Amino acid sequence: MRRAPTRPTAAIEPEAERSRAFPIEEPATVTAQFQPLNPGIVNEAIPAFFIGRNMEGFWVARDVKGRIGGIFLLENSAVSFAKRNSQAAGCATIFPSERIELDLENKGNPLAVHLAWLVRLTMRLQQRTAAFIGKWRKRSNGG
Repeated sequence: MRRAPTRPTAAIEPEAERSRAFPIEEPATVTAQFQPLNPGIVNEAIPAFFIGRNMEGFWVARDVKGRIGGIFLLENSAVSFAKRNSQAAGCATIFPSERIELDLENKGNPLAVHLAWLVRLTMRLQQRTAAFIGKWRKRSNGG
């Protein structure tokens, strides 16, 4: 079951937008802060999870009460984690439009955490290469 939270908490993205990979050259945006949910949207009886992308583009699932969360390679894995860690009745899933970072111990895919440093290294290498090429072009054009 998906429920849309009020605007200060998060916004629902279209399915196609949510499932696309973030391009590496996309600048980091402000990370969403986890806000309490509006009781008119989701109440205490319904477990709820934030599911979104982190700065490296991996999927993050975190329950709204901050008890459990994980990092995953695939969106489906994050959603399955939320369902497994909910009561038998299921849970509400909130997909923030901003990037989210896991602020808890990772109970998800341990490989994703190890791959994160490779993603950061690749991003830095691309930035340095682009800067070098820009300087080289400027010099060769007489600048």
